[in-house]
Amino acid sequence: MVTFADLIRARAGDEHPGLRFEDESYSWARIVHEAELRAALALDTREPGRPFHLGVLLENVPEYVFWIFAAALSGATLVGINPTRRGAELAADIRHTDCRLVVTDTPRSALLDGLDLGLPPGRVLLADTDGYHALLARRTGTEARAALDAEKPPRPEEALLLLFTSGSTGSPKAVICGQGRLAAIAGRGGQFGIDRESVTYLAMPLFHGNAVMANLAMATGVGATVAMRRRFSASEFLTDIRRYGVTYFNYVGRALAYILATPERDDDSRNPLRAAFGTEASSRDLTEFARRFGARIIEGYGSSEGAIAISKVPGTPADALGLPQRGMDVAVHDPATGRECPRARFDDSGGLVNGHEAIGEIVRRDASFEGYYNNAEADAQRLRDGWYWSGDLAYRDSAGYFYFAGRDADRLRVDSENFAAAPVERILARYPGTVMCAVYAVPDPRTGDQVMAALELDDDFEPAGFAAFLNAQPDLGTKWAPRFVRLTPEMPLTATNKVDKSALRRQLWECADPVWWRPGRDLAYVPLTEEACWALRARFVDFGRARLLP
Repeated sequence: MVTFADLIRARAGDEHPGLRFEDESYSWARIVHEAELRAALALDTREPGRPFHLGVLLENVPEYVFWIFAAALSGATLVGINPTRRGAELAADIRHTDCRLVVTDTPRSALLDGLDLGLPPGRVLLADTDGYHALLARRTGTEARAALDAEKPPRPEEALLLLFTSGSTGSPKAVICGQGRLAAIAGRGGQFGIDRESVTYLAMPLFHGNAVMANLAMATGVGATVAMRRRFSASEFLTDIRRYGVTYFNYVGRALAYILATPERDDDSRNPLRAAFGTEASSRDLTEFARRFGARIIEGYGSSEGAIAISKVPGTPADALGLPQRGMDVAVHDPATGRECPRARFDDSGGLVNGHEAIGEIVRRDASFEGYYNNAEADAQRLRDGWYWSGDLAYRDSAGYFYFAGRDADRLRVDSENFAAAPVERILARYPGTVMCAVYAVPDPRTGDQVMAALELDDDFEPAGFAAFLNAQPDLGTKWAPRFVRLTPEMPLTATNKVDKSALRRQLWECADPVWWRPGRDLAYVPLTEEACWALRARFVDFGRARLLP
């Protein structure tokens, strides 16, 4: 079986452009050379009896690509560290994955100051310093290659990447992606029209599986050119597409919506873009993007775990995810009983009439899953009786098409970032006067989720003070601030005195309790009026997501 390291070695000596970044250009041969230097450096840090794990905390810069390839060549496992995490949660991610080396830069190193990372001294390398480049210069390319040749080549089953997601308990879960799985993914570029002459646009963050799997790996497999941006920018999207001659790009969630929010011009369709692949865009955004930019949109459902893949095929209803890949036994089951859910029924207007019985969890009954790193509890939650339980909710129509119906109450996905409710709840519990709090996902009108919090307070709610409190929390993730805040006099509880989040989520923001919300991006809370509620409903209708409302 081929490894991802094999695919990288096949690019050695290849002078075709492999990476373009801002005003820089790197041939594939140069990329492999840079990766070999870093792989040799990584081997110097290897400790007998300890995991050979390398953490990277960087923006999308060439250095990140060099280190992904270096990990593959050296047999190391690269941990993609999420820079939106903060404080103790960030430190826990690094310790949990047994990183023995962290590569970052001067701006991002401030996120690590004062944290207990569990690293030996001198194991945080700043890639933008002279000292770092001096370390790399200690070997010639020939010497670095010789050091690698002296090592046993990595095996397909060996872990190459640890990609963070979050579980319902709030504990970090690092998805394992092996050398063989990434090599197999790299071989699928033809399905998306990626060939040797393609230019792929990589603007999604490299710590996320979507960027590596749906772009970098497939470009590596055929030796295409990757045009990489430091971070996604909707306003610069079309400029970049034209500047680099981009033919393909990948996206997650709101990316299409942000691009469509830019002013339309008569010449938008005059661009080289042929195809885009991603997840979680609304049916309206898919149609509008194809019309405006003239590109084929390939929408699918999947995850870094790689266990389930559902994609649109000809004939797929506009609001449906599509059908599972050929050979995958995927169904919708009731997580309480384990039984398969009845098929969905719709009224004359297309509304779901039996959601109470048709909605269940997406499962794969012929499971293939590499697991989570050092987390047997999370593995057991996903794999039960030989089945893979996704944690995502859906329903199926009579023709077998799957429709996404949200996530369980303790998992959220905001702007393509996955996280759990528990860490956010721990922060909100510090807010003065909090008796009890609950954090849960509510649907976004366009794609994914928004954060809603229910607070039981022993004092009056002061919106400016609450915003100031959130701003002052060093461990509040960049996507964690609640969009909606429900003030309840008494939190609903289950028979075992646990917060009944299902009751909260069913009501969303349309409840008898007062609700405050942030209409924009700023941390500025205002009362949610009846007029604003109706305007929100209208947005759900506009984007084909009204089925997610009560």
